[in-house]
Amino acid sequence: MAKPRPTLAQLRALVAVAEHRHFGRAAVALHVSQPTLSSAVAALERTMGIQLVERTTRSVLLTPVGDEVVRRAGDVLTAVDDIVTVALRAQAPLTGDITLGVIPTVAPYLLPRLMPMLRDIRPEARFALREEQTTPLLASLRAGATDVALLALPIEERGIAEIPVYDEDFVLVTPDGHPLAGGAAVPVAALGGQDLLLLEDGHCFRAQALEVCHEAGARERSSLRAASLSTVVQMVAGSLGVTLLPASAVAVEVGEGRGRGRGLAVATFRTPAPRRRIGLAYRETSARARDWSLLAADIRGALPGTALPLVPVAA
Repeated sequence: MAKPRPTLAQLRALVAVAEHRHFGRAAVALHVSQPTLSSAVAALERTMGIQLVERTTRSVLLTPVGDEVVRRAGDVLTAVDDIVTVALRAQAPLTGDITLGVIPTVAPYLLPRLMPMLRDIRPEARFALREEQTTPLLASLRAGATDVALLALPIEERGIAEIPVYDEDFVLVTPDGHPLAGGAAVPVAALGGQDLLLLEDGHCFRAQALEVCHEAGARERSSLRAASLSTVVQMVAGSLGVTLLPASAVAVEVGEGRGRGRGLAVATFRTPAPRRRIGLAYRETSARARDWSLLAADIRGALPGTALPLVPVAA
């Protein structure tokens, strides 16, 4: 006796119902009518010979076997999507839907240059952006909700591959009139005893800045942590302390005039300056590793002049 064979449309319908817990919302997500979706789920139940979904007046629940089928169906649908991805790659590089994750201390300074360029040179690619901190971004990457992420390296996480893209120096932002204001070749040790303003927990740039802070003996003003670099810079303008910025953020957060008229000044560090490395991370199992190497090269072409594209393109 032949085993029952559910269709991909039926499996997608069940997975959508499990995700949204509502037939109407699941139908909208799949761009089908609710009767079509309901019929697909009912047909799957008939094919399998068992109830998968409990339908109530208020919500939709999965039966125990329905929950198991959904987990396995997710693996099947992911595998099918990978097959489609392989076919797309055979047609042309960097085509189709691509979800690009970017950390908040990179996104506002690189994306305004990068996205218009990608629109011109990769017209067959449809980029969706996801701006998040490193930990949730990696979780999204592992779950398949994000295809590739631009963040600070190294990640050194099992199952995640990395492509270094560029390096950038940190600079020191101070209030006007500060002893280090506008300095050049400032030694890191000069931060000793300074009140350093940093981002809140969860930002990788916070951890990088803390390393510099501890090396120099600076003090973090832990009561004044902020959610964004913009807020940190505004607190510096209020003479509440000093901060470190990635060099690419200076034009946006301080201004092209180096803070003139805003009560701010920018100092650079003595070589070798503290710096960070930015790169792409993707699942080692991704079928698009070659595409991500091409994307890394594209990003290098959009770098602001403050970045240091000293990292060779990955093979």
